[in-house]
Amino acid sequence: MFWEYGKAFVVGGLICLVGQILIDKTKLTPARILVLFVTLGVVLTAVGLYGPLVDFAGAGATVPLTGFGYTMAKGVVKAIQEQGILGILTGGVTAAAAGIAAAVFFGYLAALVSKPSDKAEPKRVGCRE
Repeated sequence: MFWEYGKAFVVGGLICLVGQILIDKTKLTPARILVLFVTLGVVLTAVGLYGPLVDFAGAGATVPLTGFGYTMAKGVVKAIQEQGILGILTGGVTAAAAGIAAAVFFGYLAALVSKPSDKAEPKRVGCRE
């Protein structure tokens, strides 16, 4: 059982390490890296490389952003098998609905709990009003 946690920790950590290196060494914004990782998860799932990684690392491969792409890709494949071509549009969102709902719910709770701060309006230099 300890080895399962170890594999998840190492694989998840390596995925996050790649993201951190991209933030530190490139001019990519975090939003672009997010899109890159989700897209990478979809592409690696499509070519059959991400499934074995999930089988090996479990949550270490499904929790990071690449896992979100994996979940969406698997949902699309399943929906296409069940519904035909319409599954392309519905499968990814249906498969990821629980994760999306949890993100919205906990984001809302965080907004309720946190104390908002007013930012001072920036001073206008040399402008006439």
